[in-house]
Amino acid sequence: MAERHAGFERRGDVGIVVVDSPPLNLWTPELQADLEAALDSVESEGVRALVLRAEGRAFTGGVDVHHFQGKTPDQADEIFQGLVRLVRRLEDMSLPTLASVHALCLTWGLEVVLGCDLIFASESARFGLVEKVVGLTPAGGGPQRLAERAGPARARELVMSGELFDAATLERWNVVNRVFSDDRLAEETMKFATELAAGPTLAHAATKRLVRAAAEEGARGADARIREIASALFATDDLQGAVDSFLSDGPGKAAFKGS
Repeated sequence: MAERHAGFERRGDVGIVVVDSPPLNLWTPELQADLEAALDSVESEGVRALVLRAEGRAFTGGVDVHHFQGKTPDQADEIFQGLVRLVRRLEDMSLPTLASVHALCLTWGLEVVLGCDLIFASESARFGLVEKVVGLTPAGGGPQRLAERAGPARARELVMSGELFDAATLERWNVVNRVFSDDRLAEETMKFATELAAGPTLAHAATKRLVRAAAEEGARGADARIREIASALFATDDLQGAVDSFLSDGPGKAAFKGS
Protein backbone atom coordinates (compact mmCIF):
# COMPACT_ATOMS: atom_id res chain seq x y z
CA MET A 1 0.00 0.00 0.00
CA ALA A 2 1.36 3.42 -0.97
CA GLU A 3 2.34 5.75 1.84
CA ARG A 4 -0.25 8.45 2.47
CA HIS A 5 0.96 12.04 2.91
CA ALA A 6 -2.40 13.68 3.69
CA GLY A 7 -5.80 12.34 4.55
CA PHE A 8 -9.39 13.01 5.51
CA GLU A 9 -11.04 12.40 8.88
CA ARG A 10 -14.53 13.10 10.10
CA ARG A 11 -15.63 14.19 13.55
CA GLY A 12 -19.38 14.61 13.58
CA ASP A 13 -20.27 17.23 10.99
CA VAL A 14 -16.69 18.56 10.83
CA GLY A 15 -14.34 17.27 8.16
CA ILE A 16 -10.62 17.38 8.91
CA VAL A 17 -7.88 17.40 6.27
CA VAL A 18 -4.61 16.36 7.88
CA VAL A 19 -1.16 16.89 6.36
CA ASP A 20 1.06 14.10 7.66
CA SER A 21 4.30 13.65 5.71
CA PRO A 22 7.15 13.43 8.23
CA PRO A 23 9.50 14.80 9.16
CA LEU A 24 8.60 18.30 7.93
CA ASN A 25 5.52 17.96 5.72
CA LEU A 26 7.45 19.19 2.69
CA TRP A 27 5.54 19.65 -0.55
CA THR A 28 5.96 16.84 -3.06
CA PRO A 29 3.80 15.73 -5.99
CA GLU A 30 2.61 12.84 -3.80
CA LEU A 31 1.47 15.24 -1.06
CA GLN A 32 -0.28 17.35 -3.68
CA ALA A 33 -2.20 14.32 -4.96
CA ASP A 34 -3.18 13.24 -1.46
CA LEU A 35 -4.42 16.73 -0.60
CA GLU A 36 -6.55 16.80 -3.72
CA ALA A 37 -7.99 13.40 -2.80
CA ALA A 38 -8.72 14.61 0.74
CA LEU A 39 -10.61 17.61 -0.62
CA ASP A 40 -12.57 15.23 -2.85
CA SER A 41 -13.63 13.44 0.34
CA VAL A 42 -14.65 16.74 1.95
CA GLU A 43 -16.94 17.45 -0.99
CA SER A 44 -18.43 13.95 -1.13
CA GLU A 45 -18.93 13.28 2.58
CA GLY A 46 -21.49 16.00 3.27
CA VAL A 47 -19.64 17.64 6.15
CA ARG A 48 -20.70 21.11 7.23
CA ALA A 49 -17.33 22.66 8.15
CA LEU A 50 -13.69 21.91 7.38
CA VAL A 51 -10.53 22.08 9.47
CA LEU A 52 -7.11 22.01 7.78
CA ARG A 53 -4.30 21.00 10.12
CA ALA A 54 -0.99 19.14 10.17
CA GLU A 55 0.76 16.52 12.27
CA GLY A 56 4.37 16.66 13.38
CA ARG A 57 6.82 19.21 14.64
CA ALA A 58 5.95 21.71 11.88
CA PHE A 59 2.88 22.53 9.88
CA THR A 60 5.33 22.52 6.98
CA GLY A 61 8.96 23.35 6.40
CA GLY A 62 8.16 24.31 2.79
CA VAL A 63 8.90 22.55 -0.48
CA ASP A 64 11.24 19.68 -1.21
CA VAL A 65 13.44 21.81 -3.47
CA HIS A 66 14.65 18.76 -5.35
CA HIS A 67 11.39 19.09 -7.28
CA PHE A 68 12.48 22.51 -8.58
CA GLN A 69 15.84 21.36 -9.88
CA GLY A 70 16.09 21.50 -13.66
CA LYS A 71 12.46 22.46 -14.20
CA THR A 72 11.44 24.44 -17.28
CA PRO A 73 9.01 27.37 -16.91
CA ASP A 74 6.21 25.16 -18.26
CA GLN A 75 6.97 22.40 -15.77
CA ALA A 76 7.18 24.91 -12.92
CA ASP A 77 3.86 26.39 -13.94
CA GLU A 78 2.25 22.96 -13.70
CA ILE A 79 3.35 22.80 -10.06
CA PHE A 80 2.12 26.30 -9.31
CA GLN A 81 -1.23 25.82 -11.02
CA GLY A 82 -1.77 22.73 -8.89
CA LEU A 83 -1.18 24.74 -5.74
CA VAL A 84 -3.48 27.52 -6.89
CA ARG A 85 -6.09 24.87 -7.65
CA LEU A 86 -5.96 23.73 -4.01
CA VAL A 87 -6.26 27.30 -2.74
CA ARG A 88 -9.21 28.07 -4.98
CA ARG A 89 -10.98 24.83 -4.07
CA LEU A 90 -10.86 25.91 -0.44
CA GLU A 91 -12.05 29.41 -1.29
CA ASP A 92 -14.90 28.11 -3.43
CA MET A 93 -16.23 25.53 -0.98
CA SER A 94 -19.76 26.29 0.17
CA LEU A 95 -18.86 25.36 3.75
CA PRO A 96 -16.76 27.30 6.27
CA THR A 97 -13.05 26.42 6.25
CA LEU A 98 -10.67 26.91 9.16
CA ALA A 99 -6.90 26.43 9.17
CA SER A 100 -5.23 25.41 12.43
CA VAL A 101 -1.52 26.23 12.29
CA HIS A 102 1.20 25.27 14.73
CA ALA A 103 4.97 25.75 14.70
CA LEU A 104 6.57 26.53 11.34
CA CYS A 105 4.38 27.27 8.30
CA LEU A 106 6.37 28.15 5.19
CA THR A 107 5.84 28.68 1.45
CA TRP A 108 3.20 26.36 -0.06
CA GLY A 109 1.64 25.70 3.35
CA LEU A 110 1.00 29.37 4.07
CA GLU A 111 -0.35 29.84 0.56
CA VAL A 112 -2.87 27.01 0.98
CA VAL A 113 -3.79 28.21 4.47
CA LEU A 114 -4.61 31.61 2.96
CA GLY A 115 -7.34 29.89 0.96
CA CYS A 116 -9.22 29.14 4.18
CA ASP A 117 -11.89 31.46 5.52
CA LEU A 118 -10.26 31.69 8.93
CA ILE A 119 -6.79 31.03 10.33
CA PHE A 120 -6.22 30.03 13.97
CA ALA A 121 -2.61 29.76 15.13
CA SER A 122 -0.61 28.74 18.17
CA GLU A 123 1.54 31.29 19.96
CA SER A 124 4.65 29.44 18.79
CA ALA A 125 3.62 29.47 15.13
CA ARG A 126 5.95 31.17 12.66
CA PHE A 127 4.96 32.06 9.12
CA GLY A 128 7.02 32.89 6.07
CA LEU A 129 7.10 33.09 2.30
CA VAL A 130 10.83 32.55 1.91
CA GLU A 131 11.04 31.70 -1.78
CA LYS A 132 13.55 34.49 -2.35
CA VAL A 133 16.29 32.13 -1.09
CA VAL A 134 15.99 30.24 -4.39
CA GLY A 135 15.37 33.33 -6.53
CA LEU A 136 11.61 32.80 -6.72
CA THR A 137 8.51 34.76 -5.82
CA PRO A 138 5.69 32.76 -4.19
CA ALA A 139 3.58 31.44 -7.04
CA GLY A 140 0.85 29.45 -5.29
CA GLY A 141 -1.38 32.46 -4.73
CA GLY A 142 0.28 33.80 -1.59
CA PRO A 143 1.24 37.40 -2.41
CA GLN A 144 -2.13 38.31 -3.84
CA ARG A 145 -4.04 36.77 -0.94
CA LEU A 146 -1.79 38.43 1.60
CA ALA A 147 -2.54 41.70 -0.18
CA GLU A 148 -6.27 41.03 0.24
CA ARG A 149 -5.90 40.44 3.96
CA ALA A 150 -3.08 42.74 5.02
CA GLY A 151 -2.74 45.24 2.17
CA PRO A 152 -0.15 45.54 -0.61
CA ALA A 153 2.62 47.08 1.51
CA ARG A 154 2.54 44.30 4.10
CA ALA A 155 2.39 41.66 1.37
CA ARG A 156 5.50 43.10 -0.24
CA GLU A 157 7.25 43.29 3.13
CA LEU A 158 6.50 39.70 4.03
CA VAL A 159 7.62 38.33 0.67
CA MET A 160 10.57 40.60 -0.09
CA SER A 161 12.08 40.35 3.40
CA GLY A 162 11.92 36.56 3.44
CA GLU A 163 11.64 36.83 7.23
CA LEU A 164 9.61 34.70 9.62
CA PHE A 165 6.67 36.40 11.30
CA ASP A 166 5.04 35.30 14.52
CA ALA A 167 1.34 34.65 14.92
CA ALA A 168 0.76 37.78 17.01
CA THR A 169 2.21 39.98 14.26
CA LEU A 170 0.07 38.36 11.58
CA GLU A 171 -2.98 38.66 13.79
CA ARG A 172 -2.26 42.38 14.03
CA TRP A 173 -1.92 42.49 10.24
CA ASN A 174 -5.32 40.76 9.79
CA VAL A 175 -3.80 37.62 8.26
CA VAL A 176 -4.40 35.39 11.30
CA ASN A 177 -7.79 35.56 13.01
CA ARG A 178 -7.04 34.21 16.48
CA VAL A 179 -3.98 33.12 18.45
CA PHE A 180 -4.05 30.54 21.24
CA SER A 181 -1.54 28.96 23.56
CA ASP A 182 0.01 25.86 22.03
CA ASP A 183 -1.89 23.52 24.33
CA ARG A 184 -5.27 25.09 23.50
CA LEU A 185 -5.05 25.42 19.71
CA ALA A 186 -6.54 22.03 18.79
CA GLU A 187 -9.37 22.32 21.33
CA GLU A 188 -10.30 25.87 20.34
CA THR A 189 -10.15 25.03 16.64
CA MET A 190 -12.53 22.09 16.98
CA LYS A 191 -14.84 24.02 19.28
CA PHE A 192 -15.21 26.82 16.75
CA ALA A 193 -15.49 24.47 13.77
CA THR A 194 -18.22 22.49 15.54
CA GLU A 195 -20.15 25.70 16.18
CA LEU A 196 -19.82 26.63 12.51
CA ALA A 197 -21.02 23.18 11.43
CA ALA A 198 -24.07 23.42 13.68
CA GLY A 199 -24.95 26.85 12.38
CA PRO A 200 -26.65 28.22 9.25
CA THR A 201 -24.25 26.86 6.66
CA LEU A 202 -26.29 28.24 3.77
CA ALA A 203 -25.94 31.70 5.30
CA HIS A 204 -22.20 31.08 5.82
CA ALA A 205 -21.90 30.18 2.13
CA ALA A 206 -23.69 33.42 1.25
CA THR A 207 -21.29 35.35 3.48
CA LYS A 208 -18.34 33.81 1.63
CA ARG A 209 -19.83 34.84 -1.70
CA LEU A 210 -20.48 38.42 -0.60
CA VAL A 211 -16.97 38.81 0.80
CA ARG A 212 -15.48 37.38 -2.39
CA ALA A 213 -17.65 39.72 -4.47
CA ALA A 214 -16.41 42.67 -2.41
CA ALA A 215 -12.78 41.60 -2.85
CA GLU A 216 -13.19 41.28 -6.60
CA GLU A 217 -15.75 43.97 -7.40
CA GLY A 218 -15.68 46.40 -4.45
CA ALA A 219 -18.43 47.12 -1.96
CA ARG A 220 -20.81 48.47 -4.61
CA GLY A 221 -20.28 45.34 -6.69
CA ALA A 222 -21.22 43.21 -3.68
CA ASP A 223 -24.25 45.44 -3.06
CA ALA A 224 -25.48 44.64 -6.54
CA ARG A 225 -25.48 40.92 -5.70
CA ILE A 226 -27.52 41.10 -2.48
CA ARG A 227 -30.71 39.90 -4.18
CA GLU A 228 -28.94 36.95 -5.78
CA ILE A 229 -26.98 35.91 -2.69
CA ALA A 230 -28.69 37.11 0.50
CA SER A 231 -32.34 37.64 -0.42
CA ALA A 232 -32.40 34.14 -1.92
CA LEU A 233 -31.97 32.72 1.58
CA PHE A 234 -35.64 33.51 2.24
CA ALA A 235 -36.51 30.54 0.02
CA THR A 236 -34.69 28.13 2.36
CA ASP A 237 -36.19 25.99 5.10
CA ASP A 238 -33.30 26.99 7.36
CA LEU A 239 -34.21 30.67 7.35
CA GLN A 240 -37.98 30.24 7.58
CA GLY A 241 -37.62 27.66 10.35
CA ALA A 242 -35.16 29.84 12.26
CA VAL A 243 -37.49 32.84 12.04
CA ASP A 244 -40.36 30.72 13.41
CA SER A 245 -38.09 29.38 16.16
CA PHE A 246 -36.95 32.89 17.08
CA LEU A 247 -40.54 34.11 17.38
CA SER A 248 -41.76 31.14 19.40
CA ASP A 249 -38.74 30.17 21.51
CA GLY A 250 -36.32 33.12 21.38
CA PRO A 251 -32.87 33.38 19.79
CA GLY A 252 -30.36 30.55 19.61
CA LYS A 253 -32.80 27.61 19.60
CA ALA A 254 -33.08 26.93 15.86
CA ALA A 255 -31.66 23.80 14.27
CA PHE A 256 -30.15 24.12 10.78
CA LYS A 257 -30.05 21.36 8.18
CA GLY A 258 -28.59 23.12 5.16
CA SER A 259 -31.80 23.17 3.13
